[in-house]
Amino acid sequence: MTEVTPPERSRPVQRGSERELLESMLDFYRATVVTKVAGLGDDQAFSATVWPSTLTPATVVKHLSGTERFWFSIDFAALDVTWPWTDDDLHSNFRVESGDTLAAIVSEYVEECARSREAVAAADLDDLARGEDMDFTLRYAMLHMIQETARHCGHLDLLREVTDGAVGM
Repeated sequence: MTEVTPPERSRPVQRGSERELLESMLDFYRATVVTKVAGLGDDQAFSATVWPSTLTPATVVKHLSGTERFWFSIDFAALDVTWPWTDDDLHSNFRVESGDTLAAIVSEYVEECARSREAVAAADLDDLARGEDMDFTLRYAMLHMIQETARHCGHLDLLREVTDGAVGM
């Protein structure tokens, strides 16, 4: 079994350009996602522990990989990458596949975050999305992903506490 190692996590900058503030806040929450699932075994990561929800730590991380890809690579940068879900099952990125492991899901998430950073590196905050029928700026996408990732960190807080009692990570 490959374990998930928590990354180095730095507090977001409190002074800097708007871009530095947004990037550091998003990167802080991205690192928090990985930190919250580090130390879980696959059995724990794939178990739904808060009835009646079917969310698990693994499915939350898998979902966040999909939202990173959707908002930054597909909708903002219009890159030719695979959609993270199917048209007939828009919530399929909350599902695990046979053979999935937490380590593989976290690795995919980390890689997707890196792709997101690369997809927007040369863009200005006021640049408009290039995806078909998209009408938002990079600033909006970054703000959306900060709230999306922070919200799911809250889910991971609860799931982790119920799973093994770990809090305050």
